[in-house]
Parts: sequence; structure tokens; C-alpha cells
Amino acid sequence: MPPDDRPIPRFIAEPPQEALPYGRWADALAERFLAECRRIDSDEDLGEPGDVIWFPDRSYGGRTYVPATAPTSTGFEVFGYVSFTREHEGAEAADFFSVADFTDETADANPDWRLDLSDQEIASWRGPQGRRGEIALVWGVALEHKGLVVTAELGPTTTDQCALMEDRFTLVSLDAYTGDYLEVVLWGSDGREIAAESLYADEDDGSPPSPDSSDG
Repeated sequence: MPPDDRPIPRFIAEPPQEALPYGRWADALAERFLAECRRIDSDEDLGEPGDVIWFPDRSYGGRTYVPATAPTSTGFEVFGYVSFTREHEGAEAADFFSVADFTDETADANPDWRLDLSDQEIASWRGPQGRRGEIALVWGVALEHKGLVVTAELGPTTTDQCALMEDRFTLVSLDAYTGDYLEVVLWGSDGREIAAESLYADEDDGSPPSPDSSDG
């Protein structure tokens, strides 16, 4: 094959290796996530988080990321992730690190949404000639219940994919690189596109928003 005229990272994270968290493991992760939620600095009355919803794990750069969301008693949603390392497969999780933020844009308040997306930057990436992009952790729920797989699309390039687990998915992809920004696409079992959503669809001025966001 000829040299690639756009050498960018693709499929850089391991696919999900475990079932969605449950039982004592879910409780241990929730304790760390909710502790981070309590540290959110905001003038808003965020209320109390409800049950934590977990998303498929993805491993990148030696860390495993388990995203989460939770509705709050005042109509907000908290979102973020718990990450950790393992010395080897089967070893106990260690070196935990958690991130949490909040949004007032929720799927319940937006019945027209077809994908409910959240994202956080987890790293940066430098390409040829000093070009820079961000590595984004993107997770969400397919609100159209006919999907099978979700892909991450950066301009003309598919950079990641994840099979749905209980209508939930997690992606890891290069983003905000050479003028291209991530789009998430939901595909059906027959290979047809069912829904597509940009991470930046709600920006009215055409400029990308803060990279840490939750929107549909």
C-alpha cells in the first residue's frame, strides 16, 4: 500500500474487556466518582446524585477508563470517569483517578436527541509539522434502539468503534486536529447509518466549545 497522506492514530484504545460494572466493583467505583462529584465547584445547586450509570471500559496509555453519569435531584446531570491501572491482567486495580463535571443539558429535557453524548480530554497528540490534537474519551447512550455499533469519525477517517452494551458505548479518538472535529455515528445491523452527532453541534458561533462537555 502507498504511504498514508494523513498519518493519524486510529483504534488506539483496547476494546472493552469487562462487563458493565456491577456489585461490589460498581460500589467501589461509585464511591470514587461521587466523591469527585462532591468536589465540583459551582454556584448552582446541583442537588444529590442518583444512581450511577456505567459505560464500557476502554484502556489507553496504560490506564483503564470507566465513564459514568448520574442524574441529580435538581435536574442536572453529573458526568465523568474513574480510571485506574493494573500491573498485569487479573491484578487488582490501583492508582485510581477520577474526574467529574456537570451539565444542565439532559436527554430528558431534549426528547429530540438521538444520541446522548459526554466527553473529556484525556491526553494530547502531536502530528507532523507540530500540528496538535486532543485525545478524547467519548461516551453515551444510543436513544435510537435499532443500533449495533457506534463509530468515531474525524473528517473522512474512522478513528474508533464500539459495540453497544445495553445501548451504551465508549470511544477514544483523536479530536480537534487540522480543522476536523469528532462526529459520532450510530450504525444498524444492516450497515445503515441510523444517527450522527457532532460533539460541537450546539455551538452557534462555529467555534469549538470547551473539550469537556455533555450534550446530545
